[in-house]
Amino acid sequence: MDSKELAQYIEATNSISKPWLLVQLRLKKLQERRATLTDDVYNKELEDIFQDLMNLGEWWRGIEDEVF
Repeated sequence: MDSKELAQYIEATNSISKPWLLVQLRLKKLQERRATLTDDVYNKELEDIFQDLMNLGEWWRGIEDEVF
């Protein structure tokens, strides 16, 4: 699945409020752009995405049945 298909899935399932899917979309877009980026830029963007993921914390606690 490419980033366009993932974005369409997120839109079709009304999942814009699910930040873990947005992180996946950012990762997919970064992967697709990898060949055009320097190592420094790639690593910086990857670190930014990782930090955003870590900032989500344990968002699933108490709603496991709904999200998994």
